[in-house]
Amino acid sequence: MIRNYLDDLNEAQRQAVINTEGPALVIAGAGSGKTRVLTYRIVHLLQKNIPANRILALTFTNKAAKEMKDRISAIVSPDIARYLWMGTFHSIFARILRAEGSRLGYKSNFTIYDASDSKSLVRTIIKEMNLDDNIYKPGVISARISTAKNDLVTANMYASDASMQAYDKSSRMPLLSDIYKAYTARCFKANAMDFDDLLLNTNILFRDFPEVLAAYQDKFRYILVDEYQDTNFSQYLIVRKLSAAHRNICVVGDDAQSIYSFRGARIENILEFKNDYSDYRLFKLEQNYRSTQTIVNAANAIIANNEGQIHKKVFSENEQGEKIQVMQALTDTEEGINISSDIFDKRYSRQLKWSDFAILYRTNAQSRIFEETLRRRNIPYKIYGGLSFYERKEIKDILAYFRMVINPEDEEALKRTINYPKRGIGDTSVDKLADLSSLNNISVWQVAMGIAGYPGHFNQGTVKKITVYTDLINSFRLNLSETDAYSKAREIAMGSGIMKELREGKSPEEVSRYENLEELLNGIKIFTEAAETNGEPSTLEAYLANVALLTDQDNEKDEDRDKVTLMTMHSAKGLEFKYVYIAGMEDNLFPSPLSAGNPRELEEERRLFYVAVTRAGKMATLSYALNRYKWGNLEHSGPSRFLKEIDQKFLEFPQTGGKPFTPKSQPETKSQSFREEPFHYKAPPRYKKIPVPPVTAASTLSGSDSADYMEGDAVVHERFGTGTIVSIEGAAPNTTATVDFGENGSKKLLLRFAKLKKL
Repeated sequence: MIRNYLDDLNEAQRQAVINTEGPALVIAGAGSGKTRVLTYRIVHLLQKNIPANRILALTFTNKAAKEMKDRISAIVSPDIARYLWMGTFHSIFARILRAEGSRLGYKSNFTIYDASDSKSLVRTIIKEMNLDDNIYKPGVISARISTAKNDLVTANMYASDASMQAYDKSSRMPLLSDIYKAYTARCFKANAMDFDDLLLNTNILFRDFPEVLAAYQDKFRYILVDEYQDTNFSQYLIVRKLSAAHRNICVVGDDAQSIYSFRGARIENILEFKNDYSDYRLFKLEQNYRSTQTIVNAANAIIANNEGQIHKKVFSENEQGEKIQVMQALTDTEEGINISSDIFDKRYSRQLKWSDFAILYRTNAQSRIFEETLRRRNIPYKIYGGLSFYERKEIKDILAYFRMVINPEDEEALKRTINYPKRGIGDTSVDKLADLSSLNNISVWQVAMGIAGYPGHFNQGTVKKITVYTDLINSFRLNLSETDAYSKAREIAMGSGIMKELREGKSPEEVSRYENLEELLNGIKIFTEAAETNGEPSTLEAYLANVALLTDQDNEKDEDRDKVTLMTMHSAKGLEFKYVYIAGMEDNLFPSPLSAGNPRELEEERRLFYVAVTRAGKMATLSYALNRYKWGNLEHSGPSRFLKEIDQKFLEFPQTGGKPFTPKSQPETKSQSFREEPFHYKAPPRYKKIPVPPVTAASTLSGSDSADYMEGDAVVHERFGTGTIVSIEGAAPNTTATVDFGENGSKKLLLRFAKLKKL
């Protein structure tokens, strides 16, 4: 007998749970029980005898999906919950593509390339095309390809768009479209998709095979989407198509927490939901269960300054709580000392745990000061956004072997494994394999398998070594579908020689790598046992499909639990801590100087501040430094404009005698004359989103006006300093200015990106 779960809900939550028919928008303020509402809504559907396999629930992290599924299992039963289609966008669409991808020419065992795999392939292509990687930077190219895919711009569409070609030419990368084409072709030949392909190819599948779309439309009677404000255009379009038949779509999110536009997220998706579904019902979750009344009131005051929002009045019935502390420091080093000391004092005076504390900052570079000051105090800490467990070399090495065993066509995996552990196959031989692959239009693996058929290209010694490698991979492929993931993984780890090599290592680094590999195998053991218990596939292929989509937050170790958390404000979204310190509350740092002159981007920065403040349960502390090192120079800075948007009745200024923003005397600096006002900046052009439906080529790229600049103007650049415009050339959006920066030389700058400020 299932308990009455509805008794756990307040009235607003209850209404959002029981009204299951038709389109629904749930606006969930910070700490308002969003996960509970999503979970109980699914439970309610199951109680109405909706089959579990007719319900699709999309999240942004595996952690969120698991948490929800565990809660549902506890209320109904694991035997029912296991049939839910619940997971991240990427995991769900990867599942669909494994079933249907053959229509697009992919085999079901396709590899999923992570960001480093993609970047590695781009780097290889740049090298093969004899291009300068100082101009064609792999990271920049990868990001541009990713943006194109998320806007549903394929390689062919990109190449045929004149405006995109013009933009690339002005950026000194006229061959970017050729790289994109080559990258797409190489991924396809390797039977591989990157993360963006999982979304792009699902859209193509639904566009080109309407019968497949119709089947999944019919299948999913109810669709639920978490964190809808974070969806990009590609995700939006898939969800819209899938929900078209039954129209039972429920999206949950908070427009006030839309902070990922740099990843392609569109706040318009949630703001314009009412236009997509005119018969929608709106539910507002406004009671915050996490934070004190003071924190909630301050957060409301912050977000009230944004125009683009769905208005709500978040409230808390928790204790009033302490006022928000505003710390002032003379320098960024002093800021680190102040925060570390305050954490130390509060930890012991209030009998807290280190894990009750988090330090949030705008940029990763700010973490250095806090690492140093925390270490001096012997305060344990962990940094989010560092090297993920799955990004470590030894882990990527063994995973590459797994990938080769599952999908031998995987070129990036072959390159990583063919000479590791060392077996005498050098880069020259690998390059020859790649050349023959291109020449014969077959995979590198096929060349390696037929190595004896290329006389004159390889000596007998190399042929023998490559044959040993292919025989090894083929031996691992035996009984692949009949062997569980743990047994096969251990066989590969031992048989490849990786375990032996790491076990024999004596240095602390080698010992650590061996322990990491053991930890991975332990994780595979747990996966295998859980899969067998749940009646799910327990093969290595199933494990690899799962692990390819994991994130940092999915892999927190027990030993990392009781530590102070250091992270960017972006990384903090979805998390909560009792005590939160928000550092670097200075203009030209937060808000970012890149957004200060753009109202739309400034609103996103303010939403980021809102997210940061609402991570705190008991107490929030805001900190700023009057002087901060930038580019090796100590520069004066002033308190962030965001500080001044909070009603002072919610704030306390212990270091300035209760007076807000009292400056200390400081020496005059060269930068003071222009730092008083923000830089004016226009964001780099993005691809125009293609119409819905159908999918068509993208249109023009927006440019910026250069009319404000004239020859002879004195200007300031953030990096190069003060200079004089010598000449202006070209028409918008590709206008360039040659600027004489004195000791820093003469620079030719594209005005749309130059971030110049006239003096």
